[in-house]
Amino acid sequence: MADQHMDMVYASLNRRTRVVADPASEVSEVLGALWAHATVEDGLEHASGRAEEDRVDLLMCLLTLDPTAPGFRSVTYRANSLLRRCHAASPMMQQRYLPPDAPR
Repeated sequence: MADQHMDMVYASLNRRTRVVADPASEVSEVLGALWAHATVEDGLEHASGRAEEDRVDLLMCLLTLDPTAPGFRSVTYRANSLLRRCHAASPMMQQRYLPPDAPR
């Protein structure tokens, strides 16, 4: 079996307001929403986060894909697409955070 490699991506979700009720609970909710909307194509293997006053910072580990494979999408594209999908599908995410930028 070939070794699998991972890429790490740092991303932030900017808050609509600067209110933080419970940072630990908030990060858990964001990570739960992230996992709920992740697909096999995203290649998400691990995610962690930290609540800041004006944002939530996320560190995501995604499987490294072969750039010569048909339909290849970069790790930053996949991470951003996942965040946008998660935001679009989650009323909690829409209420708390501004939408992420479009994938490039």
